[in-house]
Amino acid sequence: MEKEQNQTNEQSSSKENNKDSTSEISSDNQESKNSEKNENQEQPKEKSPDEIILELEDKITRTFAEMENQRRRFEKEKEDAFEYGGFAFAKEALSLIDNLERSKQILLNDESLKNSEALKKTVEHFDIIYKDLISIFSKNNIKPIESIDKKLDPNLHQAMIEIENNQKEPGTIIQEIQKGFTIKDRLLRPALVGVAKKNENQVKKDEENKENFKEK
Repeated sequence: MEKEQNQTNEQSSSKENNKDSTSEISSDNQESKNSEKNENQEQPKEKSPDEIILELEDKITRTFAEMENQRRRFEKEKEDAFEYGGFAFAKEALSLIDNLERSKQILLNDESLKNSEALKKTVEHFDIIYKDLISIFSKNNIKPIESIDKKLDPNLHQAMIEIENNQKEPGTIIQEIQKGFTIKDRLLRPALVGVAKKNENQVKKDEENKENFKEK
C-alpha cells in the first residue's frame, strides 16, 4: 500500500515538474518572439540612394540660402554704417546753425545797434557763415526741411503753436521756430513750427454761412 502511494506521489510530482518546464519553455519562447518583434520595430527603414541624395540637396540648398541671407544683412549693415555713421555727429553739428541764428536774432533785437553800420556788416558776415554751413551740410547729404507756407507734415514738422491767421489755410506753416534737417532719406530732426488757424469769429461766420446755404 505504501509503495503504491509513493509511486502515485512520484508520478504527480513528475507531471508537475514537466508542466513547470513546459511553462518555462513557453514563456521563454514568447519573450524571444516579443524581443524579435521589438527589434524589428526599432530598426529604421533603410533609405534609398535617391532619398539620401534629395535630403543632401535640401540641406545644401538651405545652407546656401542662410549664407546668402547673412551676406545681405552684412552688406546692409555696412552700407548703413557708411551712409549714416555720422548721424550723431551731424545732429550735434546742427547746434552751430542754431547758435548762429540766435546770435543774429539777439543783435537784431538790440535797440542800441538798430540801423547801425556795425550791425549791418555783422549780419552780413553771419549770413555768409550760415550759407557756408548749409553748403557743407548739403554736400554731405544733410539738407534743411522746407517749412514756410507748406502744409504741416507730421513726418517732417512738429507743430509748437497755433497762430490765428485768416489769410492762410488752417494747418499751413507760417512760422519756423527751429529749422529741421534730413540726412539722405532719414529725418535728422523735425522742424519746430507754428501753424495757422482761423480766428474764432471767422469760424462762427463760416458756420453761419454754411447754415444759410443749407436753408436756401
